[in-house]
Amino acid sequence: MADVEVENQVQPKLIIHGGAGSSLKGKGGLNAVRQSLHSIVEEIYALLLDKASATEAVVKGCQLLEDEPRFNAGTGSVLQSDGQIRMSASLMDGTSQSFSGAINVSRIKNPIALAKFLQSQSDRVLSDYGAAELTRELQISPYNPLTDKRLNEWLAERKDNFSKSMAGVIAESEAGRGTIGVVALDSQGNLAAGTSTGGKGFERIGRVSDSAMPAGNYATKQAAVSCTGIGEDIIDECLAAKIVVRVTDGLSLAAAFERSFVEAKQNQRDLGAIGIAATGAIAWGKTSDVLLAAYHDGQNIGDTLEWTDESLIDCS
Repeated sequence: MADVEVENQVQPKLIIHGGAGSSLKGKGGLNAVRQSLHSIVEEIYALLLDKASATEAVVKGCQLLEDEPRFNAGTGSVLQSDGQIRMSASLMDGTSQSFSGAINVSRIKNPIALAKFLQSQSDRVLSDYGAAELTRELQISPYNPLTDKRLNEWLAERKDNFSKSMAGVIAESEAGRGTIGVVALDSQGNLAAGTSTGGKGFERIGRVSDSAMPAGNYATKQAAVSCTGIGEDIIDECLAAKIVVRVTDGLSLAAAFERSFVEAKQNQRDLGAIGIAATGAIAWGKTSDVLLAAYHDGQNIGDTLEWTDESLIDCS
């Protein structure tokens, strides 16, 4: 019986992202981001090898990325126009095809923890007041995710009357669109995806990102996708769900990414995405200049930080 169980196991796969943008300034910035992403991939892949479920791996990966101040999620989230931090996160289990999320939640260290809890609830997506009440019910200690970098960024922009449409949300970057995300395939062949963000920065109070919507985070038994970039562009394309549905309808993951990103480029969108199929295929795409992603293909760790190919997608 044990031999049969081993035969039925698949090679785990993992891909994570820390946002997308226009450029990384110098090797110092690139190396720091690479080190952060690779160390998280290494830690989470070890969990997958130790038989963690895809959902468990995704939650842990999102927590680690939320705890890394250089990324715009959890600690290090950007401030909205009123100087407050409001974060959103979602989780989708591909096996149960269950989506859960929290929208515009404040004073919490790991928004993905709320999404995890809501997976087992009848009401699975909560907005600001409901999410705040849930944190109290779960007795999650209040936490201030503000960093000096984000505060100084907001103070400087306030002097300029918030002329920018969003914050520069990748550390060491000239501009960026910061979200974090994790997609995993576990040893039992199950898929999951999670996405978390602090938003655009300087946005209108109450603005909702794509990160807690199926447009930005979606998974089924066939494929799982997490998106990053301009939330409104991702919502307009319904990108994550579009890619996953195309795989479910018979396209390969690479073909689904290719078709979806050709459309996104034609529509002049600014976005990126990562994904894994049940076959074990890994793919990523971008219309922005830089996609901050790293992956484990079952053999080695790689990343997309210096990917400058003119094609819109790549795969492993």
